[in-house]
Amino acid sequence: MFNSSTIFLLVLFLLGYVAKNQAIMVAVYILFGMKLLKLDDKFFPYIQDKGIGWGVIVITVAVLIPVATGEIGFKDLLQSVKSYHAWVALIAGMFVAVVAKNGLTLLANDPEVTTALVLGTIIAVVAFQGVAVGPLIGAGIAYMIIKMLESLPFIK
Repeated sequence: MFNSSTIFLLVLFLLGYVAKNQAIMVAVYILFGMKLLKLDDKFFPYIQDKGIGWGVIVITVAVLIPVATGEIGFKDLLQSVKSYHAWVALIAGMFVAVVAKNGLTLLANDPEVTTALVLGTIIAVVAFQGVAVGPLIGAGIAYMIIKMLESLPFIK
């Protein structure tokens, strides 16, 4: 019953609890539930294969809700391109999409990188309250560039 994967999940749950990271705790809880119900052999490979794609879809839907509700329209879009913040975000989004494409190829061809990525993600989520999602990386890069530009004396 207590094999190494179960102990690892328990450690992750405890780390999530200590760090008050609900995402890790819920993820581990779901995985435990699937293992207890003996659904892991059927669903783990499928979720591992398709889960990131589903996550990107869910995040994209969440981001597009203001468009769907009419809170953001074409007028807002046209207005936003007048801001250097929007241009930085646009470039950062393009950069991350290209980097992610190449990253997926690397991960498919080098399992050791996948292990390090999973470990780094777990550490960042548990220890630094990070979020294990891709599209937010673009926003994070854009934020850093904006802050760097704003520190320059000739940009305000």
